Amino acid sequence: MTTAYFDCFSGVSGDMLLGALIDAGADLASIQGQLAALHIDGCSLQAERINKQGLAATRVTVPGETQQGSHHRSFETIRGIIEESPLSAAVQQRAVAVFRRLAEAEAKVHDCPVERVHFHEVGAVDALTDIIGAAIALENLGVQRVVCSPIATGSGTVTCAHGILPVPAPATAELLKGVPLAACDEVGELATPTGVAFLTTVADSYGPPPAMTIERVGYGAGRREGRSRPNVLRVMLGTGHGDSHTDLVTVLEANIDDATPEVVGYCTERLLEAGALDVYCVPIYMKKSRPAVLLAVLAEPHRVAELEEILFTETTTLGIRRHDVHRSTLARSTVRVETPFGPVRVKVSRRGGQIMTAAPEYDDCREAARQHGVALRAVMEAAAGAWRAQADQ
Repeated sequence: MTTAYFDCFSGVSGDMLLGALIDAGADLASIQGQLAALHIDGCSLQAERINKQGLAATRVTVPGETQQGSHHRSFETIRGIIEESPLSAAVQQRAVAVFRRLAEAEAKVHDCPVERVHFHEVGAVDALTDIIGAAIALENLGVQRVVCSPIATGSGTVTCAHGILPVPAPATAELLKGVPLAACDEVGELATPTGVAFLTTVADSYGPPPAMTIERVGYGAGRREGRSRPNVLRVMLGTGHGDSHTDLVTVLEANIDDATPEVVGYCTERLLEAGALDVYCVPIYMKKSRPAVLLAVLAEPHRVAELEEILFTETTTLGIRRHDVHRSTLARSTVRVETPFGPVRVKVSRRGGQIMTAAPEYDDCREAARQHGVALRAVMEAAAGAWRAQADQ
């Protein structure tokens, strides 16, 4: 499995991401050609090798950044541009997901609907180039798994249209919810909304470098000059050891004997929305032979505090047990298949190069069943059959 590890010791921005991937071997000409096919004024790319505090790196620039204009593009407009383009389905899905995440963060900060979020034309050209270019680069390099280090955000303040604000800026802070941060006393804004939106959308996990054999290393240069460290983003590309992955997760448990099923169900929904890996209930008997439930939560360690707060707020529990466990997970990928009811994603798991399971995505099947007025199982069977036919080719 081709793995990309992003080492954000000096933060991350859109141009640093794209520069690092090009420096690691992504085909610049291919990226430039696919960006040109979008037919957007200013959406082009240049790359050059520079030196950052003695460290060689690739810096990318977008000629459209120098253009002036007062027009704005909404998220829906940008999504239309991407989905109507000749880009591959995987690149389209990844780029749209990043822009959606960016728009949702801006909407939250400004307390407005996502539909009212507009990206300034110059910023939109810059972001379109960086985000789509990075999505193309990941596909070009054949990356199947993305792991990200804790992110350094910098310190001090940043001056923007809203005045002087603390680092990380509001939209960046919103995007960083649930993401581990690295302590950093470097003054300035090291992590930008575009870079953080991309990484937090594509990252499969956070932490130290995974078990892998490093084959390529790339450095992407940012614009600012660092004081205590070079302003670069490092990406290490290599082959993961095997198709399974082992990581550390935390299990939270609470015994509850005085809450209604509605309360437990609502709490479960909130926990999953907040990023719990899994939530489940086990029937138990407590003292005085009272029927009860054991509410268990599987969580990434950096999300424990937030999930415990939900458990204490939404249930009547007086205490939560906590213990760390190691888990092994299968390598997973998503394949898009065409069915008589429209496109459906299929989740495929592998171990040792062997396919273990292939399951149609429930949400896609449910939506297709409702749109076409057919049984859910009919859509799922059609998706499974389409995947088998595609796999046999």
